[in-house]
Amino acid sequence: MRAETFLAAAFFPLLAVPALPQQTVPPKAPASPAPQRAAIAPDEVEISAIRQEVDPPWRRLRGMARIETPSMRLAADEIDFNAETDYAEARGNVHFQDLEGGEELWAQRVEYDLKRETGKFFNVRGSSPPKLAGVRTGVLPTTNPFVFEGKWAERIRNRYLLHDGFVTNCRLPRPVWTLRGAKFDIVPGERAVTRGALFRVKKIPLFYTPYFYKSLESLPRKSGFLTPNLGNSSRRGKMLGAGYYWAINRSYDATYRMQYFTQRGVAHHVDVRGRPTRDSEFNFILYGVNDKGRKLERPIDIYSADGTFRTVSRIPEGGYMMSFDGRSELPGGFRARGEMNYLSDFKFRQAWTESFYEAIFSSVHSLGFVTRQWSSYGLNFVFERSQLFQSTEPGDVISIRKLPMVEFHSRERQVSRRVLPLWVSLESSAGFVRRNQPLFQTRQFVERLDFAPRVMTVLGWKEFRLIPSFGVRETHYGSSNTGERIAGGNLRRGAREFGLELIAPSLARVYESPAAWMGVKVKHSIEARASFRDVSGVQDFEKLVRFDDTELLTNTREVEISLTNRLFGKAKDGAVRQLAAWELWQKRYLDPTFGGALSAGRRNVVASSAELSGYTFLDGPRHFSPVISVVRLNPAANVGIEWRADYDPLRGHFANSGISADARFTGYFVSVGHNQVRSHPVLSPSTNQFRGLLGLGRQNQPGWGAAFSAIYDFRSGTMQYATTQVTYNTDCCGISFQYRRFSFGTRNENQFRVAFAIANIGSFGTLKKQETLF
Repeated sequence: MRAETFLAAAFFPLLAVPALPQQTVPPKAPASPAPQRAAIAPDEVEISAIRQEVDPPWRRLRGMARIETPSMRLAADEIDFNAETDYAEARGNVHFQDLEGGEELWAQRVEYDLKRETGKFFNVRGSSPPKLAGVRTGVLPTTNPFVFEGKWAERIRNRYLLHDGFVTNCRLPRPVWTLRGAKFDIVPGERAVTRGALFRVKKIPLFYTPYFYKSLESLPRKSGFLTPNLGNSSRRGKMLGAGYYWAINRSYDATYRMQYFTQRGVAHHVDVRGRPTRDSEFNFILYGVNDKGRKLERPIDIYSADGTFRTVSRIPEGGYMMSFDGRSELPGGFRARGEMNYLSDFKFRQAWTESFYEAIFSSVHSLGFVTRQWSSYGLNFVFERSQLFQSTEPGDVISIRKLPMVEFHSRERQVSRRVLPLWVSLESSAGFVRRNQPLFQTRQFVERLDFAPRVMTVLGWKEFRLIPSFGVRETHYGSSNTGERIAGGNLRRGAREFGLELIAPSLARVYESPAAWMGVKVKHSIEARASFRDVSGVQDFEKLVRFDDTELLTNTREVEISLTNRLFGKAKDGAVRQLAAWELWQKRYLDPTFGGALSAGRRNVVASSAELSGYTFLDGPRHFSPVISVVRLNPAANVGIEWRADYDPLRGHFANSGISADARFTGYFVSVGHNQVRSHPVLSPSTNQFRGLLGLGRQNQPGWGAAFSAIYDFRSGTMQYATTQVTYNTDCCGISFQYRRFSFGTRNENQFRVAFAIANIGSFGTLKKQETLF
């Protein structure tokens, strides 16, 4: 968090007869309710006291003296009031209240001008209600008021000054944190300034700033330096970070952060945001590292491009990655959206990302489009680029590009209601594609045109539904794969598809509930479906260059059968929820070779298998697919369990299995999962991993909180990733410590992070909000 944001936000409501931070005052005995009085007129001043002495123009109030206007109330042991000048001087247990803003002041003596709303407060302390409406998600909340103390304070028109004092939102008399300064200068709605401010936690000074500025405008954006931070990594060394925030103008800003690692080099982070118009916005992020290199345990000799050997003791892992996302509303009902990502080197991502899942995710995807939707139609202009890094070796990447691509589609639209109801739909696209990988590459622009209309109807008898459909697909390519090279000759693919789906009526029965947690009634239902699909006309499947799932279409004749069991529970209040579900489905292939598209002894991916499961199972002709099973259990509203497994009858075992369970209760939460893939020499290597997350408490609530997350690989016998976090929150602030461990590929690193949070304001430190476990 920026230093200015943190410091000034702490004293934004600081000084104000009408905008003063608050400090809790020693509790008093509850006062009896005041009798209802008529509202005070705007130009009236109401005066009361046990004893009054009149010496025109002075009125001397003694004993429970009080002066009140529609906007303020001033009470003290004694008050001298000048009725001609509206000047008041109060002494002894002075209590000032801003009836509009809710601020309160206690002072030993006060000099106040009611007409000009200016005054001086001596030996002052006060409080201001917390402004919870603007607290951001993820920020530690509190209902404590802001409080302050000072030798004296003054108001000069709309300007407020607090001298030799401090502010906090912790409970007194022993606040956890304070911001103390020689002088706080505030103009509500414009800015706040302090000089020589010292931030303390307990009695320990944390940092000092000689000058600090905070914008108090409705959209508070002000250029300034960010809070410096320190950290440590076993692989990168000590870390020192600093940055600058630049409020370019009302619509644009930029942030630059620099981190210096003693063992590796300098990392740069640039973030530029903007709203060019009311209906458009963008965000650009660049992250790069000038890396000196990962130090090796012992020097090695490597072969250089010039044919010589050289000895190195470090392996550079520097690089950069960029991302851009934006949106804009265009004339004519068009909308533009874009998400562009670029990665210079996969080794760089593995070495420098702070996310385990990002480190092992080997693809980079960019997509930009302009679209217009109307009625049942849609028109898209698309740019798309995908990169799949196959290893960390330079150049070992598959790159696929679509630029530009025009798509026109129409979802099912009813065109007839006479003899039979008829629906028609259409998918079509035209544009240029390109594929580049180590073994081959296409031309820069390969034209591809695809046209696929479809017609469908529905036949019904009783509660049975029979849905026949027919479609054709014509695709033209500007290049083809001859087996030895990519040729420029045109290629045409024509396909015809017939489908028939049968939906049977569900069978259901209601029982008395055998257990209270299931409700008062239990309903069991069985749903069955069957479908037949015939695709023919696809020729020269091996000549197609794979760009996306369009090229996965093959000839096939197949039958798919699915069966679903569901269990519902009905509570006393009538609410119904699903307690359990078990889905089973399998395909029978009447054409085991998919029209000759399959090759024995290698991994085959076709549309039929990709639609059924995310795991490849075709290494040659076969008549049956694996049996896909998905079990979902919801024994309670806050508990969910899912198990998905593919059983392959051809091999007689489960090819893969994945189970996950999540539960969240008042005091703790838990999430576990296990994923296993059976090794196959052609289809896939084996995997066997466990992940777990256990947490106690909540990050944004007072008290202790702790969480532990881990990913363990049974195959390699290593803890690839582990995180431990401990948090302690008071009613006004909190501190978090986190330890992280990376162990995969060439990365073997320990990290320590810490963050200090101020309630209703934000946090600063090396632990970012998106990296916490809560």
